[in-house]
Amino acid sequence: MRGVLIKAAALPLAAALLLAGCGGGGSTKGADPAAGDPGKLRVVASFYPMYEFARQVAGDRAEVVAMVPEGVEPHDWEPTPKDMAMLSKADVFVYNGMVEGWAEQALSSAANAGRVNVEASQGVALASGDAEEAHEAHSEADHGDHVHDGADPHVWLSPALAQREVENIRDGLAKADPAHKSDYEANASAYIAKLQKLDADFKSGLQGTKRKDFVTQHAAFGYLAREYGLVQVPIAGLSPEQEPTPAEMAAVVQKVKSLGIGTIFFEELVDPKIAETIADETGAKTAVLNPIEGLTKQDKERHLDYIGIMENNLSALIEALNE
Repeated sequence: MRGVLIKAAALPLAAALLLAGCGGGGSTKGADPAAGDPGKLRVVASFYPMYEFARQVAGDRAEVVAMVPEGVEPHDWEPTPKDMAMLSKADVFVYNGMVEGWAEQALSSAANAGRVNVEASQGVALASGDAEEAHEAHSEADHGDHVHDGADPHVWLSPALAQREVENIRDGLAKADPAHKSDYEANASAYIAKLQKLDADFKSGLQGTKRKDFVTQHAAFGYLAREYGLVQVPIAGLSPEQEPTPAEMAAVVQKVKSLGIGTIFFEELVDPKIAETIADETGAKTAVLNPIEGLTKQDKERHLDYIGIMENNLSALIEALNE
């Protein structure tokens, strides 16, 4: 990606197509969906939030696997031929859009006329990575494999927008398996109810905080900030690998000092040295604000999932914004 979020992946197409014809397994969550229960849908999701939302909607009607391995930052991950083989056999492919710069080429190379491709962010009014202005909701397309240059992909970090992603996944699973449409609808409704409670908790918890500005290592929390009346001050841009310039670092240091901000947030899957540098310069402390781009080993050991991590994020924000 390096400076822009969307990057065409250099996939080894010939090898991928060869493997797609002769089998192969997935890279995460265990088994190749082709080796699962033949009576269940084979669902491949791109990275953790898409996996979790798809798993919640599918219930016991599908075998759901994720492509990006646990503990791996997904922005610059690229699929292997083995991953492509798994994708070619899937009944449903669920991806967020924009994070997966490889998706368009992968969908074309791992061709499967019967597969339903679900871009979970379809229909969401996308915000620019450089401003809070929203773009028009992107067009409804079956594949949704178009590119949104400069758009913020972190839709899942707003509990309100996550509900739309769950609805899109519900519709995709129902399209692939209409005989069990009512099951997917019931599962989606139950999970959306949990997301609605999470949304309500964010609204009530963040409504009366002493300050509204919070500093993050990269610009992942724009939708969350907009939804709950906060102001994100990112050190770097949409990609966690984007390095801020000395002038940008100095501007953040100045803003932290002028606003009296006492916490600099970093994320677990990215080197925290930039956040630590800002903290050292300003006398602030550091804390985790998790963009939920993948589970760590520690997350699994603590039995954390999307909702649990978002609850931790809320607690961290409440503490930082009331300092």
